[in-house]
Amino acid sequence: MGPLQGIRIIDMTTVVMGPFATQMLGDMGAEVIKVESPEGDVTRQIAPFRSPGMGALYMNANRNKQSICLDLKQAAGVEALLRLLTDADVLVYNVRPQAMERLGLSYERVRAHNPRLIYAGVYGFGQDGPYAGKPAYDDLIQGACGLSALLARSGDGVPRYAPSALSDRIVALAAVGAICGALVHRNQAGVGQRVDVPMFETMVNFVLSDHLSGLSYEPPLDDGGYARQLSPDRRPYRTRDGYVCTLVYNDKQWRSFLAAVDRLDLLEDPRFATFAARAANIDVVYGQLARLLLERTTAEWLELLDRADIPSMPMHDLESLLTDPHLVATGFFQPADHPTEGSMRTMRQPIRWSETPAEVRRLAPQKGEHGSEILRAAGFRETDIRALVESGALITPQTAFEPAT
Repeated sequence: MGPLQGIRIIDMTTVVMGPFATQMLGDMGAEVIKVESPEGDVTRQIAPFRSPGMGALYMNANRNKQSICLDLKQAAGVEALLRLLTDADVLVYNVRPQAMERLGLSYERVRAHNPRLIYAGVYGFGQDGPYAGKPAYDDLIQGACGLSALLARSGDGVPRYAPSALSDRIVALAAVGAICGALVHRNQAGVGQRVDVPMFETMVNFVLSDHLSGLSYEPPLDDGGYARQLSPDRRPYRTRDGYVCTLVYNDKQWRSFLAAVDRLDLLEDPRFATFAARAANIDVVYGQLARLLLERTTAEWLELLDRADIPSMPMHDLESLLTDPHLVATGFFQPADHPTEGSMRTMRQPIRWSETPAEVRRLAPQKGEHGSEILRAAGFRETDIRALVESGALITPQTAFEPAT
């Protein structure tokens, strides 16, 4: 009964970026029909998994969806998809627009079938520049948007990719907002529209909102970069027995912290006296903080910082996250019993709506699991469905690993 109940989404996305976006829309109550190629979403094959084709990465980006497997290289497969689009509200795809053209699924053709449709593309680059036809993946975009260079600048000088599909997931969030905005307009104006969400431009905007800095001005005031975020000591701080995460930020917090550790004398140093002075001397300030935090254990620091009302958190690893007391208390991790994969741990939608709560209604589907069901609901006759199966244009779990007869 989420806020998008009644919205039907045709999901032609694979890997992480598109599926993560459509999963969020499904969590909000939308009906999401995942259209897969005969090979299926490639993340199905990424280990670990209990059953081939049901990898953990796939399962964590494809809940609240039904799956239909169509061969869109066949005209019958494309016609079946166009028929599904007739009553849909949103089409989301993450191949290059040129590939959609080749499939016969251009915006112009799809709009002719359904003028109210939101036609949302989530792919590498805006179509009015020289990169328009280039392929893109998360790693490439992290490097191209400046993120890898910033990691080198703030660390040991070696550029790296963040150990998370940051570009995919950030752009997915942008896509969800863009699609919801287009739905609001559609409900007001009565017509759909094309929505393009390019990874490169979206991530450049994301990164430079922090780091354009002095390059915002003409002539530039500096070479860019937000000094606090680039400080080498902006990291989890080593304690006597581990690490702690804290941010002593404003004047009140610094006075409380220094009073708690009996170092109010540091406020006599002009570099520590005010917020502006600390910002201008951030490496010195963070370096001093790092030295002070070596003096106590993690548990002692967490207790002291909480008592002084200074923001702090433990530094979790992947396993300790599962027993974090806040996540346990809020029921963030939910046990589930998947029809084919057995006992699972799932994560609930973190955003809450007071009137239209989101929920997990379906766990991730097998490839093509709901194909016949979806077509029946769209008005296909049994003879039509059988013909699609026999031609290979529709692949069901029963025909996925053997030739149709």
